[in-house]
Amino acid sequence: MQDEKFLVPYFSFLSSLPPMDAVRVISDYVRFPSVSTDPAFAAGMAGARDFAAKLLADAGLSVEVVPTPLHPIVLGRRPGPASWPHVVLYGHYDVQPADPLELWTSPPYQATVRNGRLYGRGAADNKGPHTIGLLGLTKLLRRRPDLPLRVTVLIEGEEEIGSPSFNGFLEKYKAELSGADFVLLSDTGSPSKDQIVVTTGLRGIIGLEARLTGPKMDLHSGLHGGAVYNTIQALAEICTSLHNADGSVNVPGFYDGVQTPSQWERDELKKFPLPEAAYREFLGVEALYAQPGYTPIEATRYGPTLEFNGIGGGYQGEGGKTVIPSKAFAKITCRLIPGQDADDIIRKVSAALRARVPRGTTLEIVIRQGNNAYHVVPPGKPDTPADQNPILAKAFEAAKEAVAGAFGKPPLFLSEGGSVPIIGDIKTVTGLDSLMIGLFTPDSNLHAPDESLELAIIERGILAYEALLEKLAG
Repeated sequence: MQDEKFLVPYFSFLSSLPPMDAVRVISDYVRFPSVSTDPAFAAGMAGARDFAAKLLADAGLSVEVVPTPLHPIVLGRRPGPASWPHVVLYGHYDVQPADPLELWTSPPYQATVRNGRLYGRGAADNKGPHTIGLLGLTKLLRRRPDLPLRVTVLIEGEEEIGSPSFNGFLEKYKAELSGADFVLLSDTGSPSKDQIVVTTGLRGIIGLEARLTGPKMDLHSGLHGGAVYNTIQALAEICTSLHNADGSVNVPGFYDGVQTPSQWERDELKKFPLPEAAYREFLGVEALYAQPGYTPIEATRYGPTLEFNGIGGGYQGEGGKTVIPSKAFAKITCRLIPGQDADDIIRKVSAALRARVPRGTTLEIVIRQGNNAYHVVPPGKPDTPADQNPILAKAFEAAKEAVAGAFGKPPLFLSEGGSVPIIGDIKTVTGLDSLMIGLFTPDSNLHAPDESLELAIIERGILAYEALLEKLAG
């Protein structure tokens, strides 16, 4: 990667640009297979990066493509007097792999409209949502080219692989970004096209892999069975020990310092349009399994968890093979809530695993990731910080009005169960809080075949962004 920065000329004559077709724009964006995890998709990454740069230029921003050790970050700027509010818009141009391809109804990188939805990899995560924000901004600036609003847009290409270059970028541009008022993004979800959620929190996450080794080789189960501790049995016993019968996590100190949701958050969640019976039906399960102190719906947003994401060992082929395996593994993640520290939880879970290893087996722990939870409180709540940025407070109120106007009802203000680690990184490095507007729904199939985004959300989302930014500017 060369060190020079590539500059795109500033477009000043917005009124001369052709009218926008949002579905066409997002469809053109989707056609670039920008899979950041696989070097075979380098051309798709470059194409998506250049397309993102054009989107910023078309919005009237000056554009810089910032090299990183992996995939460049596209940075756009609309400067102005220091008295103007300053918003940072975030998005990412990379996508998840499309495999398994045979389960797609239409080609993943050939955007297709059917049944009121736009299908294609990246349509909902995150090309569609961040393009909605940019098109709302573009419409607004074409109508009001003198709008008193400073805008910085950053679109990264590594979100789907954990944003390894992002912290370095934040440190390098810390002085510039710290002068903004807040971050605005759409990389979270809502229950339907008619009920939008403004996300006020994200669970943190740690990830690790427990690798257990018994004998130095796979053993014939007839010749050696009964003399050695079966590695899969040992791993299963360790994993089983990590939860109590009531579903709570059986790791000493796991719940130390956890912060339960405020009453206003519990009350807001009661408005969520998904009864438990409908949730069970959606999941295809007969019963839900929440740990004490939380309803099942609360647990998905406000409860800490320990989950097994993958487990393996021994023979995996067709038929049978009578072996005692040498090795077995389990992939584990924990979702964290405010009050928990990622490094502390890694230490505690690792200590619990090591303490429960049977004699005759050895354990290796590989740490995959660790990020703390993020939480922001809207204005006017009992726990709203007294020193909250007034522009952020104004943005929350503007979002409430803009979403109500575009979608027909005001948003709900809720935490989300997922994790977007860069949000916490932005807060840690720059001090900026984030306003997150959910523009995908449970039917969007994120990270799965037939990913899609509702056309109604595209249309309404552009209107909401346009109104929000205009209200913010005044």
